[in-house]
Amino acid sequence: MEVLSVASEAYPLIKTGGLADVVGVLPAALAPHGVSMRVLLPGYPRVMSGLTGGHEIYWFEDLFGGEARLIAGRANGLDAIAIDAPHLYDRPGNPYLGPDGKDWPDNWRRFAALSFAGYEISRGIVEGYRPEVLHCHDWQAGLVPAYVRFNPGSTARTIVTVHNIAFQGVFGWDVFNGLKLDYEAARTGSIEYFGNLSYLKAGLLLADEVTTVSPTYAHEIRTAAYGMGLEGLLQSRADSVMGILNGIDANEWNPGTDPALAQTYGASTIFNRAANKAAVEQRFGLEPGEGPIFCVVSRLTTQKGLDMLPGLIDMLVAHGGRLAVLGSGDAAIENGFAGAALRHPGKVGVHIGYDEGLSHLMQGGADAILIPSRFEPCGLTQLYGLRYGCIPVVSRVGGLADTVIDANEAAIEAGVATGVVFSPAAEEVLGEAIRRTIALYARPKVWHKMQRRGMKSDVSWELSAEKYADLYGSLLGHARDDDADD
Repeated sequence: MEVLSVASEAYPLIKTGGLADVVGVLPAALAPHGVSMRVLLPGYPRVMSGLTGGHEIYWFEDLFGGEARLIAGRANGLDAIAIDAPHLYDRPGNPYLGPDGKDWPDNWRRFAALSFAGYEISRGIVEGYRPEVLHCHDWQAGLVPAYVRFNPGSTARTIVTVHNIAFQGVFGWDVFNGLKLDYEAARTGSIEYFGNLSYLKAGLLLADEVTTVSPTYAHEIRTAAYGMGLEGLLQSRADSVMGILNGIDANEWNPGTDPALAQTYGASTIFNRAANKAAVEQRFGLEPGEGPIFCVVSRLTTQKGLDMLPGLIDMLVAHGGRLAVLGSGDAAIENGFAGAALRHPGKVGVHIGYDEGLSHLMQGGADAILIPSRFEPCGLTQLYGLRYGCIPVVSRVGGLADTVIDANEAAIEAGVATGVVFSPAAEEVLGEAIRRTIALYARPKVWHKMQRRGMKSDVSWELSAEKYADLYGSLLGHARDDDADD
């Protein structure tokens, strides 16, 4: 099956969050299931410089305001097509935000061009390549199903995957005439959204199937509490909405081989984590101690619930814990952590920004990772935590609820606990979860069993990739080759 994945980012070429990890690893995970997947990306500077063997496969005389080329190439095994359109993508820094920290004012055009190019490829403009399925990720690719439905020439089936429904690609109606979209899309209301237009709404309404990144989130977004105004649409399409849990790249995230670690280890040699703990202490200026090191590796936002944590740090330290923070985001949250570090030198360390290697070391050396999200479609950091024996402390939402088993006494006795789960996402409840985690850490036999159990959890893409392959096959009306051989 030929599938074109249409996305705004993909690791290792360009990454701002978990979307890139998913898009980057999915092609390799699907290959054993009879799926050939290429990824279509905007030609940001980092994408263009990261491609090897790049060659032109198509030329647009005018792609939303200027010439553009489709460049095919590879990056660490990823088979990619980049849209080389300097007037849209040749800009420094963040792919979505200008130097002022605000959305680029022409994002409507930049990501309409991404969707339009995906549609054009599905019409067969590239010699020898015509994908049967267009797998579209988030609002940036949300117009793909609209182009396929209302513009001529494509027979491709379409899937939209929602990684975070909070981001919907909403723009003023005045941009419609610049979208190269048949007027039928406007006449039928397929793109209209409370007087504006929404790329994500168009995708959710018009795609053949809608997926999201965990079973719990698939149910949550059909409710007013989590649907962000789109719950009614999703309720009407309930039979076409499914949750497929994300996995992680088990080769990239492997504590047995990870070069970012001071000492590699496995479930049977978990005592070797001590060297990584010492390295975390050194990197964050933490004094050695007998209590647990909690870590945060995250965007520092209210969605992630991290506005609740600064007010609890005094308590965390008073109970013998220490804290290492890696991330950036809301200035008030950053300042809250910075203030805590000043109050508790040697107990709290903060690194504002992001460092991929450091994030690996923290998973390999910290004792527990705090993920108190108010909503979390899937989450990957808790999966990394499980893989590395870094106990996840998570709120009971979305994919966090689907992947972490709470260490209540019944679960401990049954031998199934892998983390600490709390609900609701409120400061006092998070505080109790932190105290409970410190108490569990004081029970070494229980703690080490939880670590080893988490490390043996299947957090790979194997099962989820099979579900995606089955979905593609059902859309195309045929069984996968491995099914046919059974």
